[in-house]
Amino acid sequence: MSESVSRFNMTGWRLWLVCLALLLAAAALLWKLVTLVWVDGEFLQNQGDARTIRTEPIVAHRGMIVDRNGEPLAISTPVESIWVNPRELAKNESDIRALATSLQLNPDSLTESVLANAEREFMYVQRRIPPDQAQAVMALGLDGVYSRQEFQRYYPQGEVTAHVLGFSNIDDIGQEGLELAFDDWLKGVPGRQQVIKDRRGRIIRELNTVEPAQPGKALELSIDFRIQNLAYKELKAEYIYRRARSASAVILDARNGEILAMVNQPSFNPHNRASITDFGALRNRAVTDLFEPGSTLKSFTAVAAIESGLYSRDTMINTSPGRLRVGRDWVEDRGYNYGEISLEEMLVKSSNVGSAKIALAVGHEKLRDVLLRVGFGESPASGFPGERGGVMPNHRIWHDIELATLSFGYGMSTSALQLAQAYAVIANDGMRTPVTILKDGNNNGSGVVPQRVIAEDVVHEVKSMLKAVVDPELGGSDSASVPFYSIAGKTGTARVVGAGGYQANLHNSMFAGFIPADDPRIVVVIIINEPQGGEHYGSQVAAPVFARIASGAMRILEVTPDRLDSSRIMTLTAR
Repeated sequence: MSESVSRFNMTGWRLWLVCLALLLAAAALLWKLVTLVWVDGEFLQNQGDARTIRTEPIVAHRGMIVDRNGEPLAISTPVESIWVNPRELAKNESDIRALATSLQLNPDSLTESVLANAEREFMYVQRRIPPDQAQAVMALGLDGVYSRQEFQRYYPQGEVTAHVLGFSNIDDIGQEGLELAFDDWLKGVPGRQQVIKDRRGRIIRELNTVEPAQPGKALELSIDFRIQNLAYKELKAEYIYRRARSASAVILDARNGEILAMVNQPSFNPHNRASITDFGALRNRAVTDLFEPGSTLKSFTAVAAIESGLYSRDTMINTSPGRLRVGRDWVEDRGYNYGEISLEEMLVKSSNVGSAKIALAVGHEKLRDVLLRVGFGESPASGFPGERGGVMPNHRIWHDIELATLSFGYGMSTSALQLAQAYAVIANDGMRTPVTILKDGNNNGSGVVPQRVIAEDVVHEVKSMLKAVVDPELGGSDSASVPFYSIAGKTGTARVVGAGGYQANLHNSMFAGFIPADDPRIVVVIIINEPQGGEHYGSQVAAPVFARIASGAMRILEVTPDRLDSSRIMTLTAR
């Protein structure tokens, strides 16, 4: 009996011990639960969210660039970029090859690249592919393969606007042209959003936007694409026909200094820059390349002559015998002897001897002052990257030959844009207005005020003489003539400087002018560098390009003809 009681007591003691252990375990679990919920709950929630909730960037696209009429010149289109986590993808070589096949890449090269970066967690495989192609890649369900939305710059007008717009790089940062000059204005500000992703990195749900993306601001240019396209086609045709080294054309609005067109040859395709072998084609030569303006500068020599009071339009200048000794050098009229000619005839016949005599009479200070006033020797400040201001001589001691050659465009340098700005002063009755590439760039509250730099009566005299230069009835050339419109302008031909000095067989052909002559609407400058063949004078090479561009521009701008003689009126009436 006592043995039975002893066993019962031992069994009861064990039962109580087990119950106590279970009670303690339950209490421990309850305590742990309370600790997890109330003590460590916030920490654990954050840790869990960190493994499922991600903060993803929201890509912001660059602002659109449009011409003055709203025509898109540069837009951003959505694309996808495929990237991988090499640490994950390297575990399965068959997945790497499947990815390479989907993207039409070399499987061996991609495998080698992924394995070489196996310790990294990020590597781009292919940037900027169409969204449908990226969706096909993601549909493979490969571990460690992800996609990211980006934007790609697209230029609808291609090479026609390439030098003006420039381009942006693969990271959408401006590299050339206006894309570079206005990069801060055009680029957007990325945003951030919270999302839930699965283990493959795919977004399951978008939670909230932490910071919205701010797209770049639009840029409205003064460029008129219709005129830009016209100028590009005409310049390219002449460039190819003449087998020239390069060529440039600038068209300004004569009233407000706005750039309506700016084109160069050779050009490039902004969508296929990898094929470019001549990187000189990337230059906007109209603002970066300098040249001696030759006889186009004689217009300003005429301004200095009239301002000096020593000359008027009809003042006679003796150019016999067609050459002039200046110190140890000679100034010649290309073998012609024009004899006694007026100031106007000096421009019409483009006499170097007559121009040199004027400069020697008025002195270097007056001539140089005129050139500085119209903008030579300083940057046009258009905002284009690489823009150059040219070189204006300022000798401590001026020799007569330096003054003589300056009068007909040698011994100094300028750009096509700078020459156009100078002629715009004459076209705008002596008022100098800064050039601008922005629509209403000089009338948007910027405080820019046109400055009078030449007296109006002086300008009217020079305008009248420049009309005679291109009027065959007054002895001028008709190569720049535009049917039904009056024009004014000046040709120029300058020898090119080489290693041994001026080259006898290399020239730059130029024309600078405006239309209509009496109420100018546009200023046009044409530069053809080193044309090949038997013709190289500005009247032969550059002036016809001016005529074709100016004629088309008048139709585009709907400018009323101002030169209809009776025979033409009868012809038009009969039709």
